[in-house]
Amino acid sequence: MAGKLSTCFLSHGWSCCTVLDCKHFNVRYYSLPSPRLLTVSCKMRQRNSGLPPRRPQAKKIVPAQLPQNDNLMPDVSGLSDSENADDISAFSHKSPSDEIVAIQRFDNKNSSSTLSPSIAADKVDDLSTVNLQDVIGMIRNAEKNIHILNQARIHALDDLEKILNEKEALQREINKLQVRLAETDAWIRVAAQDKIHVELLQNHLEELQTEMSNRNGTRSEMHDIVLRSPDRQTRALSEELNALRNENLSLKKDLETLKEQLSEVKRTDERVEVLEEERTILESSLKELEYKLTLSREDGEQLSGLRSEYETLWDKVEHLQGLLDKSTSQADQAILVLQQNQELRKKVERLEESLEDANIYKLSSEKLQQYNDLMQQKIKLLDERLERSDAEIHSYVQLYQDSVKEFQDTLDNLKEESKKKASGKHVDMPWEFWSRLLLMIDGWFLEKKIHVDEAKLLRELAWKKDGRIHDVYIECNEKNEPEIIAAFRRLTSSSSSPGLHIIHIAAEMAPVAKVGGLGDVLSALSKALQKKGHLVEIVLPKYDCMQYESIQDLRVLDLVVESYFDGRLYNNKIWVGTVEGLPVYFIEPHHPAKFFWRGKTYGEPDDLKRFSFFSRAALELIHQAGKKPDIIHCHDWQTAFVAPLYWDLYAPKGLNSARICFTCHNFEYQGTATASEIASCGLDVHHLNRPDRMQDHSSPDRVNPVKGAIVFSNIVTTVSPTYAQEVRTSQGGQGLHATLNAHAQKFVGILNGIDTDAWNPATDSHLRFQYNADDLEGKAENKKALRRHLGLSLADSRKPLVGCITRLVPQKGVHLIRHAIYRALELGGQFVLLGSSPVPSIHREFEDIANKFQNHEHIRLILKYDEALSHSIYAASDMFIIPSIFEPCGLTQMIAMRYGAIPIVRKTGGLNDSVFDVDDDSIPVQLRNGFTFITPDEQGFNGAFDRAFNRYNNDSEGWQELMHKVMNIDFSWDTSASQYEELYLQSVSRARAARRATG
Repeated sequence: MAGKLSTCFLSHGWSCCTVLDCKHFNVRYYSLPSPRLLTVSCKMRQRNSGLPPRRPQAKKIVPAQLPQNDNLMPDVSGLSDSENADDISAFSHKSPSDEIVAIQRFDNKNSSSTLSPSIAADKVDDLSTVNLQDVIGMIRNAEKNIHILNQARIHALDDLEKILNEKEALQREINKLQVRLAETDAWIRVAAQDKIHVELLQNHLEELQTEMSNRNGTRSEMHDIVLRSPDRQTRALSEELNALRNENLSLKKDLETLKEQLSEVKRTDERVEVLEEERTILESSLKELEYKLTLSREDGEQLSGLRSEYETLWDKVEHLQGLLDKSTSQADQAILVLQQNQELRKKVERLEESLEDANIYKLSSEKLQQYNDLMQQKIKLLDERLERSDAEIHSYVQLYQDSVKEFQDTLDNLKEESKKKASGKHVDMPWEFWSRLLLMIDGWFLEKKIHVDEAKLLRELAWKKDGRIHDVYIECNEKNEPEIIAAFRRLTSSSSSPGLHIIHIAAEMAPVAKVGGLGDVLSALSKALQKKGHLVEIVLPKYDCMQYESIQDLRVLDLVVESYFDGRLYNNKIWVGTVEGLPVYFIEPHHPAKFFWRGKTYGEPDDLKRFSFFSRAALELIHQAGKKPDIIHCHDWQTAFVAPLYWDLYAPKGLNSARICFTCHNFEYQGTATASEIASCGLDVHHLNRPDRMQDHSSPDRVNPVKGAIVFSNIVTTVSPTYAQEVRTSQGGQGLHATLNAHAQKFVGILNGIDTDAWNPATDSHLRFQYNADDLEGKAENKKALRRHLGLSLADSRKPLVGCITRLVPQKGVHLIRHAIYRALELGGQFVLLGSSPVPSIHREFEDIANKFQNHEHIRLILKYDEALSHSIYAASDMFIIPSIFEPCGLTQMIAMRYGAIPIVRKTGGLNDSVFDVDDDSIPVQLRNGFTFITPDEQGFNGAFDRAFNRYNNDSEGWQELMHKVMNIDFSWDTSASQYEELYLQSVSRARAARRATG
């Protein structure tokens, strides 16, 4: 059975074939598989020297069915037949290794034109120099190269499968022939024994013949003896022996033939090994091309984002150019009119000279009189035209002067405020002192013990940290309330505020009422703005499940604030207190539904009613307190009702000093409801349920609070620049991308920070051992303490500990968290998870995993939230995973780095803005601080996870340097608060200029 082995390769523009008795040559085109889907592992078994067992049928590897893309096929339509033939013949003599080198050189040539994946925002003006077609061409060339390698790889696998099948068939034939050979050897041994027996019989016959001859027997007797002798049996045995010998010779010939075929199979094995080596080279080239294609796609995605920004900027430039052209044309017209006026003036002067001459000579003829009358009319017309021209020029000049005056007034105001802020006596007291003082003043006003002007002036003195109000407060420490009020009234004098008055309205605040990252953001941002000299106040619902021990000086005011809901007025109790130095107002509704007396913050069926009631009550409190804030900042859908309520109901009542800022921390949660439900808080359904206002994209009968806040707010922000770009696309916008693009001029992404006072390993009271970037011994001690506390193995102190603190929801990549638990075990690490899930199926799944590893020495799952334990896990972990499917900002990676844990994250949202891969050569070395991956699957996660373990185990010194670097990164709120401050000031300045313009 002769083997027919063939090895054929086909690629774009070239062909290379090595054929042994190849009768068929098939050219097949395949659609380009995704690099991450086409993972092939082909292992060859070692051939034993003895008789090998029967080989199992080789498993055929078939690429997954993928979508077709005409752009990925080789483009040969532009070549003539002769050109194609020349190209094929030109490459037909090259070896596969030469062809791979050619592909690599072609790819390197194209990769030189790739763009850096990070392009600074201040270089958008240079975007027009980037040739988008070059990048697209580069991507297509990389895809073609991958397609070529995939085709060659598939052909090689098919041919390898054929060779293995033929080899197995030959081996089966060899086994059969060896069995037959063994049987023949047995027959030969039997025949040899029979031959010996025949020889004995012949000897016996000869003896008998001799005896008969001695006895002189007759011939007939001799014949009978011969007939009775075994000579006939001898002849039969001889004939059988000859036949066996002939068959043995035939078998020996067949055996020689099989040995030749076996040697041919050995040569085939050598060719298979060569093919395996070539396949390995092709796989390495393919991986390199996949990596470059990934980079190219990232460049393309960033380029598409920048292109949209470029188009937006270009539209603005075109608009400005149009205005400039219009202004230029108007200026040209004005100059032309001015020139005409000058010419008219000269004519008038000449006419006046003529008139004077006429008067001098006093011509009394009727003709001259008519001429004079005509000239007077002309002069009058010219004067009217001159006045109109002067008025038109004056209007242009007046507009310019108004603009200059508006700019100068704004500049003067800012200078004046800066001077007033710089001058005056300030007393450096903790913010708790000033917040307590502000709440006391507001309590006096709300209880009608002081007038509105007095309250305003006293607030401003406290706001400026004026030494006089501090001294009076200290002097009145032992006096009763009327005496204290009288002393404070003597301080009232005109003064201007040193900064902005900002009021936050939100559903959460850390640590008193924290569910997610919103609570941390609200507290940290408010404290950062307070440190910058702004008056910051916060309005919250009064939940029954708050951490009351975190509130200082909590007391109820002796007044009731009434607010409208469901057609009637409801009373609200107002509580005040300070939280981490911030003045906070707590609203307790007296509503029969007990809106905030439910034992939890969110997740109630009537959440829309609960928070729309709270939004209106918060605005009513601000209005009745006589406050005139510069900024009202509301957060997420729970307080998104503030924006339309403010403009529709409270601005007409006089609460019109503020600009509305809305921050959406996660566009997945939008609070949509039936349109009729927003009428409960007093909003006009017919006025707001329109596509350009609050109507949801899913149905004309539903409203979207987040959409309404985007439309009615002056400033709209989200929590990272990358997330701001993602939500403006149809994939990430959750249905609001069109609205966000329509209001893009007021929409911006500002990366969150963390409270570096609360999250500081050098002062963290939750830790048994404090440490810092320059002294990391405490981190090792915290790692040992956590292992002992959770019952984990202490045998190997160097064993890496992986931490994960998260809400177990699909957004957080729960399938990758589950995979990471088992992968950490495979790589020799330990894993600790702290978190809970509001999704019943996910909660049950992780409960099962927790029970499975309940007594395991390397895995521990704690399915709850524990603030103190979270600090310990951050301090003990060597690595931290955040494999989110999407992540608006994320604070976990920042806190982890603050505590020296290296983050492993997916490149999305705020994770993409704060974590940069240590192996990414396109990122400056000083910015590389973690491990990242792109595709949200197990293969993508393993790429980053395994690299982290490899570096930890093999480069201890480099890991220590990386820990030192990430602990020194500034993730404080100072930079982010400055960006919010700039947005606030710009909006307030525009509003003040508009009010001055309207008089």
